Parts: sequence; structure tokens; C-alpha cells
Amino acid sequence: MKKIVIIALLLVLSGVEGYAQRFAYVDSDYVLNYIPEYNSAQKQLDALSEQWQKEVDIKFAAIEDMFKAYQVDQVLLNGEMRKKREDEIIQKEQEAKEFQRLKFGFEGELFQVRSKLIKPIQDRVSKAVQSIAEAQQLDMIFDKNSEITLLYANPRLDKSNDVLTKLGYKPGTTK
Repeated sequence: MKKIVIIALLLVLSGVEGYAQRFAYVDSDYVLNYIPEYNSAQKQLDALSEQWQKEVDIKFAAIEDMFKAYQVDQVLLNGEMRKKREDEIIQKEQEAKEFQRLKFGFEGELFQVRSKLIKPIQDRVSKAVQSIAEAQQLDMIFDKNSEITLLYANPRLDKSNDVLTKLGYKPGTTK
């Protein structure tokens, strides 16, 4: 549906007489990979995510062990003892799921840390893109890595290196 709307919008805009549209695109992954702060932030996020995932895995493994032990002991337990063990297992599972939600869920700790580390970098890139668009009198700049599919893009329209230069990085050098 998005593609149809975008194509329709482009067709309408291209039909306006006497007004030539100027388009370009930027490869945001290419740009971000040149920024050392972004790579450092991404490594921090990966390490944090891995650490929390290990904690989640440990919690669920402990629950699995509790359940296996319960299954073995189940025939020996009276009704009250069975209910107590089942409740303990359910409680531990709820705690593990809540921990997982707090760390990885929408607006969880990982999301908040990502926003704190990545958003300032993305804002700098966005300002650089806007500055280039204004300086080169471009009407639209697409992100090559967004949901919009570029079936073809002339390399002369790629402004990724211009964005890097605007941010103070030298394109073509080792990252």
C-alpha cells in the first residue's frame, strides 16, 4: 500500500508543468558505518543485549529444571504440595517474562539505551542531509535502506559521501 501511495505521489508531482523535481538518495547504513561513535554505541548495545539474553536464558533454564523435577516428584506429592510447586513454577515463569519485557520490550531498557546512544548520531546525520538538500536545491532525498524500494538509482544521485563530508568524515578511508 505504501508503495502505491508513493508511486502515485511521484506521478502527480512529476506531472506538474514547469517544475522539475530534484531527487537524490542516501545510504544510511553506509554513512552510519563511517561514524566511530555509532560503531562504538552499536558494540555497547550488542554487549548489553547479549548479557541480558544470557540472564533470560538462565532464568528459563531454571524454570525448565524446576518443571522437570516437579514432573518426577508429582506422583509422590499430595494435592496441596502439587499446587504449591505449580504456583512456584508459574511465579518464576512470570518473573522471567517480566524481566525479559523490561529489558527487551517496547520502551524497555535496551530501547532506552539505544535511544540515548544512537538518537544524537541520527540527528546529526539528519541535519547534514537537510543541509545538503538545501544547498543543492534538492526536493527529496530517499534513504536507500528504508522501506521504500529503489528499483534503480543512478549513482550520481547518491549523496552519502556528501553527508559524510558534511559530518567531517573522509569517505573512502578505512572505517
